Amino acid sequence: MSHAPDNPFGQVLVALVTPMTPDGEVDWAGVEKHIDDVITNGADGIVVSGTTGETSTLTDAEKLRLIEVAKSVSAGRAKIIQAGGSNETAHAIQLYKKSEQIGIDGIMVVTPYYNKPTQSGILTHFRLIADSTDLPVILYDIPGRTGVPIKYETLLRAAKHPNIRAVKDAKGDFAEVSRVLNNTDLLYFSGDDANVLPHLAIGASGLIGVTANITSRPYRTIVDAVNRGDLKTATEQHKKLEPLVRAVMTHIPGTVSAKYILHGLGRIGSPRVRLPLVGPEDFEAAIIEQELDLVRDVDGADFSNFRPDRNAAAGGALPKVAGATR
Repeated sequence: MSHAPDNPFGQVLVALVTPMTPDGEVDWAGVEKHIDDVITNGADGIVVSGTTGETSTLTDAEKLRLIEVAKSVSAGRAKIIQAGGSNETAHAIQLYKKSEQIGIDGIMVVTPYYNKPTQSGILTHFRLIADSTDLPVILYDIPGRTGVPIKYETLLRAAKHPNIRAVKDAKGDFAEVSRVLNNTDLLYFSGDDANVLPHLAIGASGLIGVTANITSRPYRTIVDAVNRGDLKTATEQHKKLEPLVRAVMTHIPGTVSAKYILHGLGRIGSPRVRLPLVGPEDFEAAIIEQELDLVRDVDGADFSNFRPDRNAAAGGALPKVAGATR
């Protein structure tokens, strides 16, 4: 393609954790503070109620309130994207329509999980959701969670829909990313923290990151460096981030480790997650803490006063109202 298509989503997007109280209710004041923190540190997009936001155990009412709170805190400083969706097309359409009424900037639609539709079913799911809204859509390709990849031919066909604008890629097939970029106007977002720089280096427009909850500053530095063609600066930041990314992404679910670390830094009031997620067991916490000991010179991640609390993190919560699955 001769020119980069317009990007309505931002470049440094945070897959936002949803701070909760020790009994597993959403900590709304904590949500406001955390959103302000990540935007102040360089994020220009916030993805609410995605995997990292514990979409599977949030109610639709909570998902919609997250948009309202994010919009109000952001006050135009960052785009707000509604993730989540559903493996039931009708439910997904309903949620995104309500999100659009509240004033979301874009939506992210994950491949239907668990029911394992064919590529034709996946395409129909995406098209019907994109038909039901005027918002720009990011397709989320994460076969490790959904059981089904979005194949090249499906991406090609989906790209013809005027509202389908981007892919969040957690499949890691870089040759396919290049092929899609060559043959469509789709934007790509790195959906795997360890692969942010490689994705950007082959033409991705940005990232949707979990580790960016802890600090979005180095990601801002990487993106700004890539934008001006400065691979040296981008690579330096990438190398410095490696132990932090490992700590967050490799041992337990990213939500759990991100909350554990944010709580240890005094940034959120509790590390609580909702069941079936649970806080780290002692041996898992020990591994995470060992990784964090290797973090040096990461802008916005100072672990000199890190005070993790394994007891506060132990177990998981059963919220008062069950989530979205019906």
